[in-house]
Amino acid sequence: MARPAEPGSVKEPPALDLPLPPVAFAPDAAAAWQGWFRELRDVRRLSDHTVRAYARDVGAFAAFLGEHLGGPVGLTALQTAKIGDFRAWLAQRRTTGSRSSSLARGLAALRGFYRYLHKTGQAENMAIAMLHGPKLPHAVPKPLAPDAALATVAQAGTLPEQPWVAARDCAVLTLIYGCGLRISEALGLDRSVLPLRDSLDIVGKGGKMRRVPVLPVVREAIAAYLALCPYGRATSDGPLFVGVRGKRLNPRMVQLGMARLRGALGLPDSATPHALRHSFATHLLGAGGDLRTIQELLGHASLSTTQRYTEVDTARLRAVYRAAHPRAQE
Repeated sequence: MARPAEPGSVKEPPALDLPLPPVAFAPDAAAAWQGWFRELRDVRRLSDHTVRAYARDVGAFAAFLGEHLGGPVGLTALQTAKIGDFRAWLAQRRTTGSRSSSLARGLAALRGFYRYLHKTGQAENMAIAMLHGPKLPHAVPKPLAPDAALATVAQAGTLPEQPWVAARDCAVLTLIYGCGLRISEALGLDRSVLPLRDSLDIVGKGGKMRRVPVLPVVREAIAAYLALCPYGRATSDGPLFVGVRGKRLNPRMVQLGMARLRGALGLPDSATPHALRHSFATHLLGAGGDLRTIQELLGHASLSTTQRYTEVDTARLRAVYRAAHPRAQE
């Protein structure tokens, strides 16, 4: 259950602006697309990233269908589209390099749009219900080992030349690993969360709020960064983590910093900032944490999402068994 915001909690992000509809749409389909967009944003409260991706996918289908028909795509064209049209669109995306995960997301977006059209009585198309999506590989999170996670956080404070940037990078990664945050959640924090207390309210995907504990080591890392940061000392608002020009830190800079750390520490390509969030969950589970608590800390809407980490822990136990049991050596 969402908790009311308290002093020291992160402010809810502003609503995602309504973009222009795809140019391939005729006016009636454009109006329907905008209504669907509002539902994703305001009713279902999906993340901004997901809403934008879904909107782009449906726009791409409209462009493909419009090119095939030789004109703007209206509700009638959407209703009479054949299963071959949907398959041809997916095939085109495959030939241009889209991965199976992108194809599956595009098909999910298109199905969602058609469900909205059916629910609102604007159009109905049964062909898309008969379309099978691409088979996806079973994905298992790839966390870092505990010593590698600690080394990553420690080493982050040694690579940048400017001391305050080094302290910032260390603070960001310490926060992600120590609190299990998504990178967008960490970089979305404002200085209004200061002074940090024992817990922090985070607005996650879909506007869902959760409370996470803040370890002393996290508070210390952020305090060290703030003591050196040349920006924002005179104001209590604005972004907590900033780039070299004083603007909100771009996630790409954290990802590039993590790439340098991979090279310095000899870590695999899977060692990304998000892998530290995976590490948070996996290490808690390995130390005896229960799934429901980890679900709450991560902000997962479904327990099945959190259960993926049990597969990681099982794989680790099997590896230990194979390496240590005398009969496993035969």
